[in-house]
Amino acid sequence: MYGKRVPGGAAPLVVHFHGGAFVAGGLDNGSTVARLLAAAGAVVVSVAYPLAPAHPFPEGVEAGYEVLAWVHKHRVRLAGQGARVFLAGEEAGGNMAAAVAVMSRDRAHPPLAGQILLSPMLDPCVGTASLRAAAAERLATGCMDANACKFVDGWHQYLRCPMDAEHPYAVPGIARRLVGLAPTLVLSGADDPLRDEAHAYAERLRSAGIAVTYHLLPNAQGWPDALLLPANSECACASAVQQQFRAFFDATRPALKPAADGAGSC
Repeated sequence: MYGKRVPGGAAPLVVHFHGGAFVAGGLDNGSTVARLLAAAGAVVVSVAYPLAPAHPFPEGVEAGYEVLAWVHKHRVRLAGQGARVFLAGEEAGGNMAAAVAVMSRDRAHPPLAGQILLSPMLDPCVGTASLRAAAAERLATGCMDANACKFVDGWHQYLRCPMDAEHPYAVPGIARRLVGLAPTLVLSGADDPLRDEAHAYAERLRSAGIAVTYHLLPNAQGWPDALLLPANSECACASAVQQQFRAFFDATRPALKPAADGAGSC
């Protein structure tokens, strides 16, 4: 857990999922984003969800939903009276957050104030233009294309069979029904190989009538890998990311109900 309750008030309460292409990573790898969320005023519950291949779909996402339900039940103790619950995740954790958001919509519980997706891993075809461009750039500089292999292998280990690639809880990026999902913040970087799938999901949500903010951070270099490094130093984009988080928390506050006619009169 990260962050603190606001005395006499309520902090945004975020259930957070780390990255690692479904097969790697842990709480240490999630500390960078979790600390940025906490610095923006949130209380963060970071989840060590079960990893593939030992725990393929749907084990990780079902565990994530159980954590969300537990956090919502204990939201007052964790973040104060009136705390609003959010989901967040980076890379494969962005997929987990998006999938749990669809699950909570389908199961009509718990209610969500929003979801925050950073470089979400949403396309098992692993063939977008941004991913191909990143691979070509790495090869041109003499680097092996480890990213593409990582994503391909991650999807292969996570999905039990080809039919899983059509399930909205496994691949929320292709979900046919997006109406009724929570407001969404999607962030990606200029050199992010997952940039196109992040933007495509944001546009699909917008077309479904969901309030969406998509922001491309020009100084976010090396995403999503840079998001998975333990938070031992502040990245160049930290200030911009925190600003986006704060603005999203503010934008998703429920509107104050107008006073009834005559209220407050003598």
